[in-house]
Amino acid sequence: MTRLDTPATDFIREIINEHNRTGRFGGRVHTRFPPEPNGYLHIGHAKSILLNYGIARDYNGKFNLRFDDTNPTKEEQEYVDSIIEDVRWLGADWEDRLFYASDYFDQLYEWAVQLIKDGKAYVDDLSPEEIRAYRGTLTEPGRESPYRNRSVEENLDLFERMKNGEFPNGARVLRAKIDMASPNLNLRDPVMYRILHASHHRTGDKWCIYPMYDWAHGQCDSIEGITHSICTLEFENHRPLYDWFLDQLGIFHPQQIEFARLNLSYTVLSKRRLIQLVEQGHVNGWDDPRMPTLSGLRRRGVTPEAIQNFAAAIGVAKTNSTIDLALFEYHIRQDLNARATRRMAVLNPLKVVITNYPEGQTEELEAINNPEDESAGTRMVPFSRELYIEQDDFMEDPPRKYFRLSPGREVRLRYGYFITCTDVVKDEDGNVIEVHCTYDPATRGGYAPDGRKVRGTIHWVSAQHAIDAEVRLYDRLFTKENPLDVAEGEDFTDYLNPHSLQVLTGCKLEPALAQAVPGEPYQFERKGYFTLDPDSTPEHLVFNRTITLRDTWAKMQKRR
Repeated sequence: MTRLDTPATDFIREIINEHNRTGRFGGRVHTRFPPEPNGYLHIGHAKSILLNYGIARDYNGKFNLRFDDTNPTKEEQEYVDSIIEDVRWLGADWEDRLFYASDYFDQLYEWAVQLIKDGKAYVDDLSPEEIRAYRGTLTEPGRESPYRNRSVEENLDLFERMKNGEFPNGARVLRAKIDMASPNLNLRDPVMYRILHASHHRTGDKWCIYPMYDWAHGQCDSIEGITHSICTLEFENHRPLYDWFLDQLGIFHPQQIEFARLNLSYTVLSKRRLIQLVEQGHVNGWDDPRMPTLSGLRRRGVTPEAIQNFAAAIGVAKTNSTIDLALFEYHIRQDLNARATRRMAVLNPLKVVITNYPEGQTEELEAINNPEDESAGTRMVPFSRELYIEQDDFMEDPPRKYFRLSPGREVRLRYGYFITCTDVVKDEDGNVIEVHCTYDPATRGGYAPDGRKVRGTIHWVSAQHAIDAEVRLYDRLFTKENPLDVAEGEDFTDYLNPHSLQVLTGCKLEPALAQAVPGEPYQFERKGYFTLDPDSTPEHLVFNRTITLRDTWAKMQKRR
């Protein structure tokens, strides 16, 4: 990963600095990213990945990737594979430290037995509904289960029989025995194990009881020697339970630290709701370029460097807030402007015939690959008698301050010549289907030797050499700043943007784009940033728009 300019410190690094000063972990810094393999990673996960990996890198420490695979009913190998690909693409390096919570199922079971023997865990026969009712509220203490005072021997027997598959799903659970009157509801005898007769994608049918996240989380950190367990704020109230388990077992104790998760405007980052979008067909899979998933962003043409720069810019906070999506889009543009190769592409073509240009002649004109990067050099673009321009670059009866092509008006063809419209050809409905122009041979390269100026410059593609392509114009998926802020009877899907995808066929591209490869960014001059879709074939090229050249969202919303 490219080292980014980061603030000299933040509150997490201040804590680590104090630990290093006092020698709490012997100067070690070891972090991890522990995703659940029940969906694809999104931009919110990217913030956590970059934070954990960045801290390990900055302190010459270690970084683990560990899957919290404790719920086989929702986990799939597809998700595991996608997460590995995404974390690697983002630039985080776990070296040889790829782990799974399931690696530790035997040890977690033994520790649960230890707590039972110590009188600190018991098997409960209450149903899930009864457990919730007994739990109490924020203002009322909970009630002890009638099974709370079973003997150690009975608990050991029942827990082993749970493991051996004697009971159906939901019949019994193992709970920690802490304090049913605690003001922290997480300490009111939390569930440690539940019965799930489900095949696990790694352990198969070995287990029919599976640990809860709160039971597995801290112990897995301890086993791996994690020093700083960095979590988002929703786990702050779970920290006392994390500490209690570690202290009761008497094992190595990492420090949990919470930070504010990423929230983006016009975006949904709830995995449950992203699954809903996929399963209900509102998007075309997890890697749909409209999705905030890392695979969707990658397919759209966003680079890992843009995400890294965005994460560095927003920093690390202690309180939740919502970041304007425009800031993320700004960093995407900044990154692509520096790296994207320029090409000309006509998305809504209108034919132009240069009547005084020799028939059958073709010449090569020099064009700049990237004005932001001199080392990118130039390329040669074919020019001929018949060209394509954008339909909105011509207007037969233009308003004031319209500086593009119209009858009698002269404009500059980018890297080409000055042309003047002399005539139009219309179809039977009166629509302009062809524009006739003359060109000034002395203006090759786009400059007039007599010094005359033109106000308009338009892009073009030689009709003879153009390649055909489909172009997909992606936009924000939601029209509402906070899609989850819905009134009674509404659903967040009511605010899906009907214009989030526009498919254009018959687009005309300069021939150099026939060599495009997925992931390589291009700026279609005057049109935005694009990349080749991975499903493209030589016979059917498809380009996805990553982002427009400027923030046009507010203007588009007013127009709609």
